[in-house]
Amino acid sequence: MPQLNPAPWFAILVFSWLVFLTVLPPKVSAHSFPNEPTPQSTEKPQTESWSWPWH
Repeated sequence: MPQLNPAPWFAILVFSWLVFLTVLPPKVSAHSFPNEPTPQSTEKPQTESWSWPWH
């Protein structure tokens, strides 16, 4: 039963993971987002009180 012999499949598994771990991380880390978030100020905006009548 050849499927019980782990030698070729384990080598294929290890080789494919080595390829994934050497090719994909540089591609992922080179990705840049099109709109970088801008830091907002820590001041709270001045809000005006509600001047409408409640009735």
